[in-house]
Amino acid sequence: MKKVLSLFFLVLILPAFAFAQTKAFKLEKVKTFFPEDKQLSQENIEWGYLTVPENWDKPTGKTVKIAVAVLKSSTKSKDSNPVVYIDGGPGSGGIEGIWAWLDHPLRKNSDIVLFDVRGTGRSLPKFCPDLGKKFLEILAKNQNSTQDEQQKTIASLECKQDLLNRNIDISVYNSKSIVKDLNALKSALHYDKWNVYGVSYGTYTAQVYANDFPQDIKSLTLDSSISDISEYYNNNTANYMGSLKKVFTACENDPDCNKQYPNLEEAYYETIQKLEKKPITVKVDNRIISSGMFTYNAEDFKIAIQQSLYQKRLIEVIPLLISEFNKGNKNTLSSLVAAFSGALGLDYGQYYCVSCNEAVPNNSISEFNKDARNYKALKGGLSFYKSDFVVCDKWNLGANKQSGINDLSNLSKLTIPVLVFAGAFDPITPALNGKITFERFKNAFLVNAPISGHTPGFSIVGVQIAERFIKNPFQRPDTKELDSDNKVHFVTGIKISGGISNFANSINEFNLLFFAPFFTALIIALLSIFIFAYVLIRKREEKTPDKILLALIIITSLLGIFTIIGFVLAVNSTAELNFYILAFGVPDQFNYLFILQWIFIAFTLICILYFLLKIKHISNTGVVATILFSLLLIGIYFQYWGFLF
Repeated sequence: MKKVLSLFFLVLILPAFAFAQTKAFKLEKVKTFFPEDKQLSQENIEWGYLTVPENWDKPTGKTVKIAVAVLKSSTKSKDSNPVVYIDGGPGSGGIEGIWAWLDHPLRKNSDIVLFDVRGTGRSLPKFCPDLGKKFLEILAKNQNSTQDEQQKTIASLECKQDLLNRNIDISVYNSKSIVKDLNALKSALHYDKWNVYGVSYGTYTAQVYANDFPQDIKSLTLDSSISDISEYYNNNTANYMGSLKKVFTACENDPDCNKQYPNLEEAYYETIQKLEKKPITVKVDNRIISSGMFTYNAEDFKIAIQQSLYQKRLIEVIPLLISEFNKGNKNTLSSLVAAFSGALGLDYGQYYCVSCNEAVPNNSISEFNKDARNYKALKGGLSFYKSDFVVCDKWNLGANKQSGINDLSNLSKLTIPVLVFAGAFDPITPALNGKITFERFKNAFLVNAPISGHTPGFSIVGVQIAERFIKNPFQRPDTKELDSDNKVHFVTGIKISGGISNFANSINEFNLLFFAPFFTALIIALLSIFIFAYVLIRKREEKTPDKILLALIIITSLLGIFTIIGFVLAVNSTAELNFYILAFGVPDQFNYLFILQWIFIAFTLICILYFLLKIKHISNTGVVATILFSLLLIGIYFQYWGFLF
């Protein structure tokens, strides 16, 4: 009887086992994920969906679709030396950043495989894509961190309930499942091996992948690595403050920075005290915050500075940013909200599935608080991260017991070449992480970026190093150029103007309907210069009032056109220097433009006043009135952008 039962059960499990072992995964091709983008339509990109089991332990059960984009190598070599990119977060999809890879040097000799991790981007089912926007709305309110945490938890649990209502098994949206998706994707694309490139949280997924499927991997690039998931939250405050202290020291040792921003560290802590007593409320675009208002409190300030440590160009403006917060300059702080919202651009449904499964349970709120208490003047750790403990505590209610930390014990046995990038100012995966990760592997190279923050592999020099490594992975990378650039070039001497940011955004978004009256006014002003100059030169018999007004209009038109051209050139020049300066203004060398605009406004008013006083003696009043209205319209645009404040 026992033999009969055994045979019966064997018959039952064989189909599932056979499915798991022999199922051929295929990419279901689609035309594109960006139907309106003409540039992408001209690129050699293969788009598609990979269908895989939602739960890999139940291969014949429910499935999910992984969105994939393969940027084909520009060479026609049989060995395309493919690179698969694992984005971070968790909760960030790789396909949205496709433009950064179009002209990446790696594409010369490699296929670049981008994919949206299950639960993110264009992968199906979609989770809670609007949850980040809800968080921003919560942060925009004038309330304390406890109220923020409560409302954030409520919004997160609504997301969780929505997932459960759709019969989504949130327990299997984790690194283990993702690496099995990757293994299936490699097979579907018919690659024997590929180079794995992970950034930030993606480095943890990449390490799990290398541990579980070492046969898939040709080389491993880990940019801003997680070396120990059990310390990811516990040392959060120390990591942040360690990086920020480097900024204070670097500014103090820089004569120009120290002169303009003396006692920067004191100003930072003073700003926290100010914002605790009196938060700053600014007006913002309704498309970003529905209420049109955002209130900065001390926690918002701390996370704004922490996020600024992520990028080299933002590190350069941190002293200026602290100064503007300290002064409470609403015009510049208003323009920062759009950048601030970028920190909440993740798919937070997937973020909590992963974080609450792998990271938070292996960390401790008591250790987090203990770490934060080492920095008393900070008035607590970053609630932006601390709130994850509160959310995950509720998110995990009723969930299966966590399986503990993923096994990475096989990594030390690997002989594949590994490249590790570490940024000296990185506030979330500090440089020490890079050293620890580097020591984990037998054949690893460590690249320390002395003035970079998070993901230095995407810097101009970092891109070149990554390309050379993947091309020749056993050759030590040349880092001389990266090492030689070891001083932060802090931004000083800035003419503060909220109008610059508004003007730059208008140019960047360019709405023809919005600019049509402005361009019409400029054309009329330009024509008036030539026509009236001709009249003054050729028709000397013109009446004196006409001559005076025509001369005034020529001068005013020249001032207006010259000022506009000057602002366009100033914005372009500043963007090339450091794009983030535009959130505050432009370098002092463009000060004259703000003087010119006021001279233009003054001359416009003089023209109008003279016209009204001498209207009986003016010829062609209709034409002149049209020109004067055009000049006034240019001034109205100046006022709209905020140049006149």
